[in-house]
Amino acid sequence: MCGIVGLYLKNPELRTRLGSLFAPMLTEMTERGPDSAGLAVYRDQAPTGRVRVTVRAPGVDWHATGERASSELGTPVTVTPMATHAVLEAAVDGEVLRDWAQAGDPPLRVTSSGTTLEIYKEIGLPAAVLERFGVPQMSGTHMIGHTRMATESAVTTEGAHPFNTGDDLCLVHNGSLSNHHRLRDWLREHQGLKFQTENDSEVAAGYLTWRLMQGATIAEALEAGLRDLDGFYTFAVGTRDGFSVLRDPIACKPAVMAETDDWVAMASEFRALARLPSVDDAVVWEPRPGQVYSWGRA
Repeated sequence: MCGIVGLYLKNPELRTRLGSLFAPMLTEMTERGPDSAGLAVYRDQAPTGRVRVTVRAPGVDWHATGERASSELGTPVTVTPMATHAVLEAAVDGEVLRDWAQAGDPPLRVTSSGTTLEIYKEIGLPAAVLERFGVPQMSGTHMIGHTRMATESAVTTEGAHPFNTGDDLCLVHNGSLSNHHRLRDWLREHQGLKFQTENDSEVAAGYLTWRLMQGATIAEALEAGLRDLDGFYTFAVGTRDGFSVLRDPIACKPAVMAETDDWVAMASEFRALARLPSVDDAVVWEPRPGQVYSWGRA
């Protein structure tokens, strides 16, 4: 089941309204995934030389965490709490900050890293999750979200989408992969990628990260995935510069897209797009099986 949505704002004047436009989209997908929800938001880029790592740890003293991080890393670390999550920002390598967070006491679960990306996710109805993190007040260039119905696994925050495996890349997924266990092992053993869960969607994100590390564009990485990823799926993928959509060659999972001069959006069902401004004048279509659709600054 599950529901996925994505919104990319082509008109810079709308970017202060990103969260207020996105929140109703994700809420409309509640019936497709009522047990947990998550979102990825792309904001203004961090200052040159600095990285952001989003972490989750309910009940943590974030002030003390920031002081400890600054001391142990030898450089100031700013901490911006966001309910059960927080954004750490510092002038260090992203891998260094990720490793510090995961090895701390208590360990922090990393949800994202990069210079523009932040990922928030929790158990609960989508509307409650959106309100918890103040999503309607968020600004930025684009957002991707997911509502989950855990039909084959436990209801946990760790199992919620989006998944991030490389700087500023994230993925949400409706469907199921059949070769993800073997692919995960290969990416770990031969490419050095790290995974935090057993979710097949995290493997898909890791696969795209590996392809990008080899010099592929996101479109080329997704096209290669048509050969290498077995299963049925609709992907929405975020990068620093934009977002992309791909359905597998059979395309049994639903998806609809709409575009105006101001924005482009996708969702599992049209009702998630119905409140967007000027949607009556949008070009609306069903993405073709096996065809990559990409939008962004580059």
